[in-house]
Amino acid sequence: MPHDRHGYAVELQWQGNRGEGTATYRSYGREHRIHAAGKQHEIAGSSDRVFRGDPDRWNPEELVIAALAQCHMLSYLHVAAVNGIVVVDYRDSATGTLLQEGDGGRLIEATLRPVVTLAAQHTDEDARRAAELHHRASELCFIANSVSFPVGHEPTTLIADR
Repeated sequence: MPHDRHGYAVELQWQGNRGEGTATYRSYGREHRIHAAGKQHEIAGSSDRVFRGDPDRWNPEELVIAALAQCHMLSYLHVAAVNGIVVVDYRDSATGTLLQEGDGGRLIEATLRPVVTLAAQHTDEDARRAAELHHRASELCFIANSVSFPVGHEPTTLIADR
């Protein structure tokens, strides 16, 4: 199989200069904007509130967890379609844990909790097969394959109108 490379570029602009720049740890804001060419919407970012950030904006840790959930969903929808499983709804309540170590830290785990609803014509056997497809979706997820911490899955499969 050929190795295709795909490039991605984003731009980030810090918005937290409150007149003194980074003169002290408390003198600057963590607000920033993330955007990319051709995108209609920016992402308003900050650090986590614990690190003097704006709780109304996305922090980097949330964006990593969101990227994992999004990637898994897109991979899952693909494997469902090619396996004849009709998904009519997909939701996830993903979580992650950051461990602070001295002056640094790292994400140490993430858990995805997808709730997948199948079309009403599916059987209980189809629901069992659909639940098993999460393993294949995980193997295909580019983001999960890129992180150095475990990504767990706690899927629930429902059948519409039941």
